[in-house]
Amino acid sequence: MLASLVAALIAALCYGAAAVMQAIAVRAASRRSAQEAGEAGQGVDPGLLIRMLRQGLFLASIAIDLVGFVAQLVALRRLPLFAVQAIIASNLAITAVFAAWLMKMRLALREWLAVAGVVAGVAMLGLSAGAQGAARVGSEFELGLILAVVAIGLSGFAIARLPNPVRTPALGAIAGLGYAVLAVSARILPGFAPAQLIKSPATYTLAAAGIVSFLIYATALEGGSVTTATAAVVLAETLPPAVVGVVFLGDATRHGLTAVAALGFALAVLCAIALARFGEAGRRDEGRAEPQAGKLSPSVGHRPALERREEVPYQS
Repeated sequence: MLASLVAALIAALCYGAAAVMQAIAVRAASRRSAQEAGEAGQGVDPGLLIRMLRQGLFLASIAIDLVGFVAQLVALRRLPLFAVQAIIASNLAITAVFAAWLMKMRLALREWLAVAGVVAGVAMLGLSAGAQGAARVGSEFELGLILAVVAIGLSGFAIARLPNPVRTPALGAIAGLGYAVLAVSARILPGFAPAQLIKSPATYTLAAAGIVSFLIYATALEGGSVTTATAAVVLAETLPPAVVGVVFLGDATRHGLTAVAALGFALAVLCAIALARFGEAGRRDEGRAEPQAGKLSPSVGHRPALERREEVPYQS
């Protein structure tokens, strides 16, 4: 169990490091200004990913993402979905501490309290999480994941044509649901042998969900508030997999510790949302100065981030 907890933390760290590199790639590959991206009718730019694939930095970030994904798979073999997803969301706290130390960003007291809350929540999850349930599912469940990916993709492309302020949180939520499908697909993989992966529909829903979600989230950040988008993603990528794991996959807590697990999950997720502005941690302290136009900043998790002059200053 301890090895699985460590693996989940390693996954969070890898996703965060990769996102810093992907932020640079997104900024270099984007052909839209923030104002243009936020306008109605712009939609998703499918060419964004193709242009990013030409950059060595982005390819290196994919390699780091793969290391994080392998660590996530290791965690999912022993831990329930609700614990793994909440731990991965905790990389917002890791990024906040990193930003305060290395990037000289000033954290408000409530943000330090949020960091402590994330740590406490993850600790409670580690103490209360039981073994995962059975990973075997029926063809109806696998078909449901396929339909979910299709629905997420169509919804994302449709919502991307809406104007802000509706566009950004809606795209963030849709992207989060895509990452939720990715996590559930990883959870039900029958094994890691090439023959098993080729035959399993979960392999393809996993890959499709990752690509679609990446594009949708990048689109959200091209023309909207990173705080709003990141908060929506955290909620959508943690709550649905937790419910699916408990209801359909047999995930459970240790005997008598259900309340501790529920409190730890809620504490970790809510405190991570309170740190959502660190989805763009490379930016100057928003409460002190306006960001420089065109200046790039990193993000957390397995998602890119851009800095924009249009970002609403953070009120500490």
